[in-house]
Amino acid sequence: MLMGEQLDPQQSPVPVNLPQAKEIIDLLSVLEDKTKGNLTPDEQTVLRDMLYALRMKYVTLASPK
Repeated sequence: MLMGEQLDPQQSPVPVNLPQAKEIIDLLSVLEDKTKGNLTPDEQTVLRDMLYALRMKYVTLASPK
């Protein structure tokens, strides 16, 4: 949501807040590190894939146009 994604098209758009989005991505990365070896393979895959998608979206939005 902090990168401009709308879950519900009926809601008003959420402004992009890249510093806060980066903070949440960083927190999820810490969570990934702290839970290494304690997640099921499916949970690990979901977390890894989600972090990858969020990082790619962040890089796209943060890059100068």
